[in-house]
Amino acid sequence: MRFRHRDGSVVHLSYCTNMHPAEDLEGILAQLHTFAGPVRRGLGWPVLGVGLWLPAPAARHLASDRRALDLLRRTLTAEGLEVVTLNGFPYRSFQADVVKGAVYRPDWLERERLDYTLDLAAVLHRLLPPDAASGSISTLPFGWRTRFPGGTGPADAAMVAVATELQSLAGEFGRPVRLAVEPEPGCVVETLAGGLEAVARLGVPEWIGMCLDACHLATQFEDASVTGLLDVHQVGLYKTQVSNALRVIGDDRSWLADFAEPRFLHQVRQEDGHGEDDLDEATMKALDPEQEWRVHYHMPLDRAERTTQPELRDTLKALVGGDRALTTHLDVETYTWSVLPGQDRPLVEAIAGELGWTAAQLERLGLEPVR
Repeated sequence: MRFRHRDGSVVHLSYCTNMHPAEDLEGILAQLHTFAGPVRRGLGWPVLGVGLWLPAPAARHLASDRRALDLLRRTLTAEGLEVVTLNGFPYRSFQADVVKGAVYRPDWLERERLDYTLDLAAVLHRLLPPDAASGSISTLPFGWRTRFPGGTGPADAAMVAVATELQSLAGEFGRPVRLAVEPEPGCVVETLAGGLEAVARLGVPEWIGMCLDACHLATQFEDASVTGLLDVHQVGLYKTQVSNALRVIGDDRSWLADFAEPRFLHQVRQEDGHGEDDLDEATMKALDPEQEWRVHYHMPLDRAERTTQPELRDTLKALVGGDRALTTHLDVETYTWSVLPGQDRPLVEAIAGELGWTAAQLERLGLEPVR
């Protein structure tokens, strides 16, 4: 769905497909027919944005096989879908039985990460709608912190090399596709404030900027005012992942055990800044029960109970509620439906509920749907 901001810019709303386990083109096409198309029709929207997640083998296939890419493009058109952003954080097997820390490899110290990102850029240039101003690709914030005892120097060089290729592609296709670094708890860059400093040091703000994940922002107890640092550092916010963290308060915290599961890493932070790298029984015993905890667990956006939905509302207001849109790519990212306790909604209905909730927030902030 598209919205018109009061500054005249077009704000794209999409949902991220990394909740689906497809690893090849056949699976990707099937998920578009099975989920994205029905979601669009159920909402009655003329077009639905999808933030595609393409595992590395699929990205390589599409980047090197024009017929395969044409098939994907025709499928998107037939289902009334458009793509302006790709999720380039997970490399592959994101819905495997156990993901945990594997999601951070390869990182920006490894050549595979650079090659994967360039494949995504080549694909996105050919998928962008003719009237889209730009494209974005979110990526991991260098990597998991323990992999970088000597600093980010080699990773910096790899990112700058990608920026050079992105500039070349923009010259070929006539508009930019940009890389958006996504801070995450436990990584080299955990916060938006830290990410802005790290990206500013790269010195290529036209090609590499930030991806704000609202769940990560809330988990780190950063609030929406941190977006004021975008102008300070002169770094663009090329993508926002609209997401909702798990909030833990009160004397009874026994219910939290239901959210400790083996597939994904769920970092936990408490209000004073201390935390643990995953949610398990030991973590719950180690943290201070007198403090509020927040968990990197992507909760449905339309769920207010035990979530950071108020912080998400504030974040959306800071990003698109003012006289200027700070970002134009909003991608709903709730990849945890397969492990969410008590989940009984059909997935098409669940996705539509989140998109409908987000669209309502945008309209309350003064954005006008483009029909």
